[in-house]
Amino acid sequence: MKILLATDGSEFSDAAIEKCISLFCNLQGVVMKVVSIYEEAPVLASEPFAVSPEYLSGMTEAAKAQANSIAEKAATAIKEKCGDTGVTSEVLGGKPAARIVEEAEKWNADLIIVGSHGRGFWGRLLGSVSNGVVNHAPCSVLVVRKKIE
Repeated sequence: MKILLATDGSEFSDAAIEKCISLFCNLQGVVMKVVSIYEEAPVLASEPFAVSPEYLSGMTEAAKAQANSIAEKAATAIKEKCGDTGVTSEVLGGKPAARIVEEAEKWNADLIIVGSHGRGFWGRLLGSVSNGVVNHAPCSVLVVRKKIE
């Protein structure tokens, strides 16, 4: 079974990581890929809002480095609990929901696991990553909600 785990480093993604570990850690033949998505800095091309290309490049590189750190942290947590069998991580650039779906298609994932921020109607209206993944995924999706304490 190929599991694609998407994380953004939030407490909601941490809940998804813990659920992934509890459900799939002891199963044979499970391969996990952790992905974290960064968005490139927007281009503001007209005066007076123009920003130098170097500044935008620096913002994008910082976002990419943060996504790399998040993905590595998640992969390390899984490896510590499950062993190093078949756990990889990757950083992808673009819109999160679209890139998760594209990677699941490309990698031929059997399951995508994502956390839910639980924003309700207005949050979904403005663009929920988990909702976008559920509606466009080529495979099953497990959306994990963080327990409210």
